[in-house]
Amino acid sequence: MTDPLDELKHAMDRATPMPDPARRAANLARAQELFERAQGLAAAPRPTHDRPTGWAGWKTGIGRMFAALAARPALAATTGLAALGLIVLVPLIREGSVPLLQPEDPLSGTMVAQDGISIGPAGGDVAEIAAAPAAVEPPSAPAPVAAVGSPIDLAETESLDVAPSVRSLRSSAADREVELALRSESIAEAQPTGHDGMGGPGSETFANADPQPLRITAEEPVSTFAIDVDTASYAFIRSTLMHGFLPSPEAVRIEEMINYFPYGYAEPEAGGSAFRPTVTVMETPWNRDTQLIHIALQGRSPAVESRPPLNLVFLVDTSGSMDDPAKLPLLVQSFRLMLGQLRPQDQIAIVAYAGSAGLVLGATPADDRSAILAALDQLHADGSTAGSEGLRLAYQTAERMAAEGEVTRVLLATDGDFNVGIADPDALEEFIARKRRSGIYLSVLGFGRGNLDDATMQALAQYGNGQAAYIDTLAEARKVLVDQLTGALFPIANDVKIQVEFNPAVVAEYRLIGYETRALAREDFNNDKVDAGEIGAGHSVTALYEITPVGSPAVLNDPLRYAESGEATRDLDGELAYLRLRYKAPGETESQLVELAITPSMGIASADTRFAAAIAGFGQILRGGRYLEAWSYPDAIALAEANTGDDRFGYRREAVTMMRLAEGLAD
Repeated sequence: MTDPLDELKHAMDRATPMPDPARRAANLARAQELFERAQGLAAAPRPTHDRPTGWAGWKTGIGRMFAALAARPALAATTGLAALGLIVLVPLIREGSVPLLQPEDPLSGTMVAQDGISIGPAGGDVAEIAAAPAAVEPPSAPAPVAAVGSPIDLAETESLDVAPSVRSLRSSAADREVELALRSESIAEAQPTGHDGMGGPGSETFANADPQPLRITAEEPVSTFAIDVDTASYAFIRSTLMHGFLPSPEAVRIEEMINYFPYGYAEPEAGGSAFRPTVTVMETPWNRDTQLIHIALQGRSPAVESRPPLNLVFLVDTSGSMDDPAKLPLLVQSFRLMLGQLRPQDQIAIVAYAGSAGLVLGATPADDRSAILAALDQLHADGSTAGSEGLRLAYQTAERMAAEGEVTRVLLATDGDFNVGIADPDALEEFIARKRRSGIYLSVLGFGRGNLDDATMQALAQYGNGQAAYIDTLAEARKVLVDQLTGALFPIANDVKIQVEFNPAVVAEYRLIGYETRALAREDFNNDKVDAGEIGAGHSVTALYEITPVGSPAVLNDPLRYAESGEATRDLDGELAYLRLRYKAPGETESQLVELAITPSMGIASADTRFAAAIAGFGQILRGGRYLEAWSYPDAIALAEANTGDDRFGYRREAVTMMRLAEGLAD
């Protein structure tokens, strides 16, 4: 008589035959249908966005399963073994011995373990999940299922071709490589150009508008806009390129790309204005028949010891969406870096907001590092996002800290997901404007990807007379909060506006490059009640106009038959334009005026001005390059490489790397 143990060993040594692929796919689809019918589901797939994950998700699912079994004794009799297996697995799952399954990948329909290995279609048989590759083609519409409460014929399950239960949950290394390749192809097909690969289509919103149009000087001789020193767009573009995708055009704000870099512009004379304007006229790199007017404003840099005391309220988003290494943990590390730049007379307070807002740390001297660090270490991500409550509490805290002659600022750090309490950026304008008029500034730091609400962040920073920056790495945190701390937190000029009047006798056409979201009406320039941009201590601001001289072959519009004559045809000694600047000193309500005539011979193109032109060209390529003719990535790369200049921190060389990445992704 054959030994049963020998038979068992012989059986286990035999290779398990693979099921027919077509039968397996049909069986899995049928099993999924039966599973959903057993739970009384409607024809539409069950939503996943509100399911708990981790141990809470397993506990909830197990509870629901046993409730369904109690209601159907016949079904319970056939699934006892599976239930026993779950009872054995639960302690292992809680101890971390078995990887938890996360919700299915929305692009491939697969379940994903905590180690990131995709293990097959959601809802498939447990034994078959490991071997099932991710779906490349979109799934077909689900077959009709029984109405809620319909009886289930268990005999329907007898024909299912189910693999032996001894097969492992994990596929072989070769299977995983094939599956990952299929997933990569599926993701690439599903993502349009500019998709960031992390947040899903439409999950990130940006503040932008159509590129500035070409304007005819005889019809619109005056251009007016507010300056902008935000840098969020550049860091976001870098993050997107580093993840292997071109940014969406709406994420590209060219002025923020240009103003990301430090420049060696001439500083104001001692005892003079808060900033100094410098104008350079140069040939346009992408069109020899036009010219660039490069306008630079350089803010005064007071000595660190002479700056006023700073009252700073950290307003920290601790909602569930911040539970990501690139969000709350990076945020805490960033604030740790910043503490080393503060002085004993500076004060720090911390407000956190999630399901509700709370004061984590009251006003504390900046040199009490142990108390501040302990408060930062208490922060953890959980709950929804009560953004409006957090802002109100932060402003209340700031008001109690404020004193005459000091600078008080709320520094909001968030991924921008204001899903509770704030539905529309415009709803906050009046509230933040009132606080701004009281002398309390608001700046915004964005962290992480996936649900970044750039539009809200930009609105909050603009309403609050502050800066918006995006922090994707600790190096970027150091740039914003250490290297440029004084400029980011200490204002020297408020409501800075630029107005340029072009001479139609010399300039036929012009266009402002960037600043789409900062445009102002002509009459706003002299209205001191209209809010505009701010310049911090030591900050520089750059703006570029491309102009087309009268008679140039680059003129794109035909002259008007009935054009006005007289004043509009005056040459005015060859003046190209007339520059006017308005700004208010901090705490003042009346603006000061600075005026300067722009002539063709002004300035000499330096490495700074040429590098700024290279970045302007790069940004225009990312937005479609309508006015660049044949000028492309290689030209931008060559111009930037030749003008890296004094690149102390390597920012310009990094920009060249980004251009090369964009060129490769575009090809």
